Amino acid sequence: MKLFFISDIHGSLYYLKKTLEFYKEEKANYIVLLGDALYHGPRNPLPRDYNPQEVANLLNEYKKKIIAVRGNCDSEVDQMLIEYPMMAEYSTILYNDRRLFITHGHIYNEKNLPKLSENDVLIYGHTHIPVAKKYNNIYVLNPGSISLPRDNIPNSYAILQDNLFQIKDLEGNVIKEIKL
Repeated sequence: MKLFFISDIHGSLYYLKKTLEFYKEEKANYIVLLGDALYHGPRNPLPRDYNPQEVANLLNEYKKKIIAVRGNCDSEVDQMLIEYPMMAEYSTILYNDRRLFITHGHIYNEKNLPKLSENDVLIYGHTHIPVAKKYNNIYVLNPGSISLPRDNIPNSYAILQDNLFQIKDLEGNVIKEIKL
């Protein structure tokens, strides 16, 4: 199974369209959306081509392929536009004999780990900074942000296939990776 991770769209139609081209090219089975889909939030600038309604419409085209969790900028009213469930604070995916704990990152993160077994995986967004490391016998992963990256890091998404987690920029270049 091949999973395609995105986080922190923040309503950018431009970056979502660009990222979905990579989803198609990668031929992933599912899109895992780690929150903050539609709105930019009060701490963030407006992203390029900010259009939450069109972002919702475009994501809805992939509703059967999206596994999503709620970000701190997502609200219940968003669920009125979004046609896939996205209000859970976290979810889990069983992947090759380990648990992937997916969340946005504003509650659970590497400083506040959920209860996980050795070699399980925490995957979160929120910080807009890519991470791929092992911490206290738990894999800690973050695909970064497709629309509002921080710390001079490029816009990014991630792929998980055959236990290899790769974070890629929007040119398709690997910027970080880790073998699980």
